[in-house]
Amino acid sequence: MKLIHALLLAAAFVLPVAHAAEPVEGKHYTRLQLPQPTEVPGKVEVIEFFWYGCPHCADFEPLLKQWLKQLPPDVHFRKVPAVFNPTWGEGARLYYTLEALGLLDKLNDAVFEAMTKQRIRLDNEKVLAEWIAKQGVDAKKFMEMYKSFAIDGKVRRAAEMTQEYGFGGVPVLIVGGKYMPAPGLSSFGEMLKVVEGLIAKNRAELKKK
Repeated sequence: MKLIHALLLAAAFVLPVAHAAEPVEGKHYTRLQLPQPTEVPGKVEVIEFFWYGCPHCADFEPLLKQWLKQLPPDVHFRKVPAVFNPTWGEGARLYYTLEALGLLDKLNDAVFEAMTKQRIRLDNEKVLAEWIAKQGVDAKKFMEMYKSFAIDGKVRRAAEMTQEYGFGGVPVLIVGGKYMPAPGLSSFGEMLKVVEGLIAKNRAELKKK
């Protein structure tokens, strides 16, 4: 019965992208003051800005993973760690290091758990190195990548994007480089439904070009 309840709850939160209702500007979503370029021409782009130390982002992650499974091929999704201050910058550095070493699938959820539930300060290099070693990862190799110029550049770019997109908190999803769900939505489920509507809206716009 618990499994059935969980499945029904998930279904209530996630609607097929193709059947999303049209969102209303000012009620369901807002436009960025300065639209941003998208990464893949001809595709609808969805960006999630997040921070590993954010409990709301941790709560949103399982729902987001489920939702991503039903995205059509013309939607390009990417995650960007938000950088509002140096502590968040270390979170971005951790994310990009995991990505560079192919460790996101293995450790992404564990990082959320460590930072939001166990209160482990993974923004501290010594603590991070010890924690990484406990995960069965070569800590020396990991920290070399963590401190590399390549990761420095990615963190700087994430900080620039945080300013350019002009959002006030995370998690947040941006569609097409210009549409953002309104902050007053009642739940993550409602936010995803609005995003689905914005995907349909942006798709129609791209077809007119």
